[in-house]
Amino acid sequence: MLGNGRCEATCIDGVKRLCHIRGKMHKKVWIAAGDIILVGLRDYQDDKADVILKYMPDEARLLKAYGELPENIRLNEGITGIDDDDEGPDDDYIEFEDEDIDKI
Repeated sequence: MLGNGRCEATCIDGVKRLCHIRGKMHKKVWIAAGDIILVGLRDYQDDKADVILKYMPDEARLLKAYGELPENIRLNEGITGIDDDDEGPDDDYIEFEDEDIDKI
């Protein structure tokens, strides 16, 4: 993010472009480093583009699964706090006994 509704994006073709965030997205959709965005290229300026859409994480995973994104793109790169040492899907659940529920 550069401020004043602008950001710098690295496109799939390897070119860094100065992007303008459209007014409809301004202060409604927050873009962070590592997010997958859709940009509209300008015919008259190759080094500038307009941000059209921000893909949600599940949408970005679907794009990668469908082959729309290259294999070298890493998703969730800018998100911090994700533990890589997860031990399994059962870590997200907490079991309560009947006595615990009665106390609540």
